[in-house]
Amino acid sequence: MAYKIALFGAKPYDIASFDKINEQYNFDIRYFKGHLNRNNVVLTQGMDVVCIFVNDTADAEVINAMASNGVKLLALRCAGFNNVDLSAAKDKLPVVRVPAYSPYAVAEYTLALMLSLNRKIHRAYWRTRDGNFSLNGLMGFDMHGKTAGIIGTGKIAKILIHILKGLGMHILANDLYPDEKYAVEEGFTYVPLDELYKRADIISLHCPLTEQTRYIINDDSISKMKDGVMIINTGRGQLINTNALIEGLKEKKVSAAGLDVYEEEGDYFYEDKSDKIIDDDVLARLLSFNNVIVTSHQAFFTKEALHNIAETTFKNIDDFRKGLPLINEVTK
Repeated sequence: MAYKIALFGAKPYDIASFDKINEQYNFDIRYFKGHLNRNNVVLTQGMDVVCIFVNDTADAEVINAMASNGVKLLALRCAGFNNVDLSAAKDKLPVVRVPAYSPYAVAEYTLALMLSLNRKIHRAYWRTRDGNFSLNGLMGFDMHGKTAGIIGTGKIAKILIHILKGLGMHILANDLYPDEKYAVEEGFTYVPLDELYKRADIISLHCPLTEQTRYIINDDSISKMKDGVMIINTGRGQLINTNALIEGLKEKKVSAAGLDVYEEEGDYFYEDKSDKIIDDDVLARLLSFNNVIVTSHQAFFTKEALHNIAETTFKNIDDFRKGLPLINEVTK
C-alpha cells in the first residue's frame, strides 16, 4: 500500500514540482490548499506523513492530534522550524526538514533587494510607466567601497559575502560560531554586534530565529547604527521589531529597508489579497514607504530550489519509511 502524505499549503507550483519527483516514489499525496492548524488537523486522519511549510502551525495541540490520528512523521519542506513545537514532538513524531534547497537563490535575491533600494529601481519602473523620466529623487550610491554587515554566516551568507566582495565591498560579520577559516579566505572580519551596527552601511540578516535572535533589530540596536543605514531581511520576520523599524524609517535613521519576510506574515504571504483591505496596520504602514520593498517570502523561489525541496523532502520520507538514519532530522 502506498505511503500516504498530506501536504498542506499547496500551491500550483508545489503540486507541479512534487508530482514530478513523485514519479520516482509513487507516494499517495493528498494536497490541501489551507495551512495546517488546529481547525483542519482532522484532515491528517489516516495519513502516514504530514508535509508543511513556513506558515503552517505545528504547536503542541496540533502535534498531539496528528499523533493520535496515526501520523508517523512530520516533514518540513523548508529550512526553518520555528513553527514547530519540538518539545511536544519529542518521542511522538520525528521531524525532518530541508536544510538547504538553494542558498544561491536567497543570496542572489538579497543582492537584488540591495541594488533595487539603492538605485531606486522600483520607483523608476513606476515613473517611466507613467511617462515620467525625471531623475529627481532616484540618486543612489556606489556600493564599491561601502561596508556590509552580515549577521549570521551560514551557507546563504557565505555566498552573499562572496558576491559582495566581488562588488568591492568591505564585510563585517557576526556569528555565535564564527568560521574564521572562511573569513581569512574571503577577507572579512568578525566583530561584535555593536561594532557592526556602528560601521555598516548595509545590514543583512541571515541568522536563525531563536529566543536569542528574536527582535535582534530593535529600538536599541537601530540607535547604534550609522545614520542612513539600509536593512535587509531575507531570514525570518521576527528578527526585526517592525514598529522599531518604522520609527527608524520615520526619523531617517534607516534610509531603506528590504523585507522578504514579516513578523506577522502568516495571514498574507503566499495569498492574493488584492481585492481586500489590509487590516494589519503595521504592514499597511510599511507598504506606504517609498523606500521600503516588501516581497512575499520569495527569496527561495527558483526552479532549482523547488526541485531540491521536493527531492529532499521525498528522500527524507523514503529514508523514514525504510528505517534508515534521518540525516535531516530536527531535534530540540
